[in-house]
Amino acid sequence: MEWLKKLAALLVLIGALNWGFIGLFDLNLVTAVFGSATTVTKVIYSLVGLSGVWLLLSKYKS
Repeated sequence: MEWLKKLAALLVLIGALNWGFIGLFDLNLVTAVFGSATTVTKVIYSLVGLSGVWLLLSKYKS
């Protein structure tokens, strides 16, 4: 289960960096790499969001 926590942390880090680039440079790296409104982009955003929720819940669970 530790690998899942590391994967979730990596996805949240990717999401945070992406939001940083959006705020600072008006550059969305996810859509720049995978295209706008593609299935892959939606999956990445969904996984980042779910990872954040999972990390938050796992922090208060233990």
